[in-house]
Amino acid sequence: MDDGQDSVQIGESKFISKNTLLSHLKTYNLYYEGQALQLRHREEEGELIVEGLLNVSWGLRRPIRLQMQDDKERIRPPPASTSWHSGCSLDAQSQKGTLQTPLPVKVTEPEDQSNGRTVEEEAEMESGKGREDSPQLLRTKSDAGVWRRGARRSPSDQRRIRRHRFSINGHYYNHKTAVFTPAFGTLTNVRINSCMTTPQVLRVLFSKFKIENSPEDFALYLVHTSGERVRLKHSDHPLVIRVLQGPCEQVCQVFLMEEDLGEEVTYDVAQYIKFEMPVLQSFIIKLKEEEDREVQKLRKRFKYLHCIIEKQLQSLTEGSTCM
Repeated sequence: MDDGQDSVQIGESKFISKNTLLSHLKTYNLYYEGQALQLRHREEEGELIVEGLLNVSWGLRRPIRLQMQDDKERIRPPPASTSWHSGCSLDAQSQKGTLQTPLPVKVTEPEDQSNGRTVEEEAEMESGKGREDSPQLLRTKSDAGVWRRGARRSPSDQRRIRRHRFSINGHYYNHKTAVFTPAFGTLTNVRINSCMTTPQVLRVLFSKFKIENSPEDFALYLVHTSGERVRLKHSDHPLVIRVLQGPCEQVCQVFLMEEDLGEEVTYDVAQYIKFEMPVLQSFIIKLKEEEDREVQKLRKRFKYLHCIIEKQLQSLTEGSTCM
């Protein structure tokens, strides 16, 4: 079989025929009919390529750190006189030269709340000066007030910022909570194709959510409802394996876990995971009884063989003596 033309690679030295994959893909898309999780396929130079969204569940036990950098620009802290909580525009601070120096203005004294006119206006009226003789400067906010409030982001700027930063269950970068652990079992997704291996999928996932941790410290696991847990190897192709496992998340899920904390659980072991402790203890007692019975059988057998061998040796000794 020509692996490049008639089959699709799912791992190191592991291939599956195109017809088998297309059959599973049809079932997969029927399950997600009308949803964004449907997968597309095409052929390029005889190679079948499947692409679309892969659901990944968070299974981390340790916190991760979100990157502060977006669009190759690092958000710089404001001057010491300005607090992060003062509502200043971070976009304006990250772009040099975008803020112009405000024009010097004359700051008027506070208004007289009783008549709505300033103290200067009252003094001018009392001295008999008309408005034509005294040009009036419009009241403005002080420079300190302008800098304290800052410019509001336009809707287009807000969309531009969020276009390059996806939230993890609604959690965007925040200086106070940039280090956190996603809720266990919550779902996310990443757009990949069937040619991508496990390390490549991890890099795309970490790039999407701007995670600062190294993808090499994490791994993907197939977790079944039975408790069976299989780690995807570096040479595996997660999207193809997901299609072969079937679309139902209640039967099998792809989990992101730490490389040193995740562990594989075989099917034989997984059969006993969901039993209660008293049931497991009863299993142990029965296994112990069965073990004792087998030990007794072996002892009787070896004792019988031992007797036979001794009789044969005794008969041979007596025969040699008579001669």
